[in-house]
Amino acid sequence: MTDIFNDDDAFASAGLRLTVDLGALVENWRDLARRSGKARTSAVVKADAYGLGIEDIGETLYAAGARDFFVATADEGATLRLYAPEARIFVLSGIWPGLERRFFENDLVPVIASEEQLTFWMSVLSEYGDYPCALQVDTGFNRLGLPMDDAIALADDVSRPASFAPVLVMSHLACGDDPSNAMNKQQLEAFRKVSNAFEGIEASLANSAGIFLGSDYHFDLTRPGIATYGGEAVPGMANPMRPVATAEARIIQTRSVKSGETVGYGRALQLTRDSRLAIVSAGYADGYMRSQSSGGVPLRQTGIAGGHGFVAGHKVPVAGRITMDLTIFDVTDLPDNLVRAGDYIELFGNNISVDEAARSAGTIGYEMLTSMGLRHERRYISEETEE
Repeated sequence: MTDIFNDDDAFASAGLRLTVDLGALVENWRDLARRSGKARTSAVVKADAYGLGIEDIGETLYAAGARDFFVATADEGATLRLYAPEARIFVLSGIWPGLERRFFENDLVPVIASEEQLTFWMSVLSEYGDYPCALQVDTGFNRLGLPMDDAIALADDVSRPASFAPVLVMSHLACGDDPSNAMNKQQLEAFRKVSNAFEGIEASLANSAGIFLGSDYHFDLTRPGIATYGGEAVPGMANPMRPVATAEARIIQTRSVKSGETVGYGRALQLTRDSRLAIVSAGYADGYMRSQSSGGVPLRQTGIAGGHGFVAGHKVPVAGRITMDLTIFDVTDLPDNLVRAGDYIELFGNNISVDEAARSAGTIGYEMLTSMGLRHERRYISEETEE
């Protein structure tokens, strides 16, 4: 692997560091593009590219061939435009009064998702003339989207302004990560009606999980998010994606503690043997969640095990409660000379998947990635890969 865009000294000395494998990112995106069959594959880079940096992620995916991108806000779109100059950039939160200039100057496509936005958008078109948009239609999620009947009526409305010409109609699956859920077919049938009403306009339904549901769900454009970044699209199914992000924290101190003593806030852990502990420079302020604690948090009462780190070739458990800036790991089972102050423990990455770490916190990989905070020193690496 070759380091790129990297301040080696800052990364080497950081208490917290995040390695982003751009080669793995590209391989994942190309894998998802192959699975999308005849449909084009977009790149979803909202939430600062799932916490990994919209600038480098956007530039990398654009170089790999992505020409359709989805962001959450106009500000994200304006940033991305610098790195994806010829791409279509869709803004999922749509457009509101005062944002017109931001959209026009950066050639952003608003995703119209409500009657209020539609009314405003029609007024914008009457003042500024033709400009592309996308329509989001609710097919049962009950989040964003025009009601289905209203969307179909709009498609059939011959009196609508000629300047109103959507380039994409889209919806979102509620249960795509549960392939046997009847809701998937219900939404598929509903979206087919919408797509047929907007004949000749591109259609998009499948997120990461939707791609794995098969070609019926692919339509013209797929929208993979978490799978591009190495997360599992369908829980319980072997994850074919390569890990993209590795989070590590420095060991600040190791200490020996006698059997019977307690560890951390609330005496959440009482040791049953003489133990050796490693205290590392990461906590919930850095996105390493308090709910991953080994005890003293409600989640442990459900039977879900607490979090683990990986050091010197071994998984090691969290000991006691995770605090704001620090986490304690039990390294008793490792020889003393294998773990020293200054070493790094992997919080998730190649040896502990982001989804495994998330499950110990009672959440999902999305939240783990996007919660990594600003205190990580970040580096980007890449492998030479072939098309």
